[in-house]
Amino acid sequence: MSDRTTIRSAWTAHSGSDWPQFSSPHQGELMTLDTVISGCVVYFLDTPEGLDSQRKNIVQDCLTDLEALIDDLDPETLPYFLRLKELGTLLITGTPAP
Repeated sequence: MSDRTTIRSAWTAHSGSDWPQFSSPHQGELMTLDTVISGCVVYFLDTPEGLDSQRKNIVQDCLTDLEALIDDLDPETLPYFLRLKELGTLLITGTPAP
C-alpha cells in the first residue's frame, strides 16, 4: 500500500471520529494540534507533491507537543490522540507511529 493510500485510510478513520468529550487544562492545545495536523493531512492528500519541508517541520513540532501531553490523557480519550499521532508520524516518515 502506498504512503498516500495508508494516509488516506488513516485520515478516513480519524476524520470520521467525533472530538472526544473530556476535561483537561490542555484541551485548547490538543484542539490546535488536531487542527494543524489535520490541515497538513488534507494538504498532503490534495497536493501531488506532498508536504514541503516547512509543513514537515510544523508536523514534527506538533508531534513533539502531542507526545508531551499523551501520558496525561484518560483511557477514553487516548485512542483519538494516538490516531492523530499516527497520522502525523505517517506524514513525516511514511510509517505508522510506534
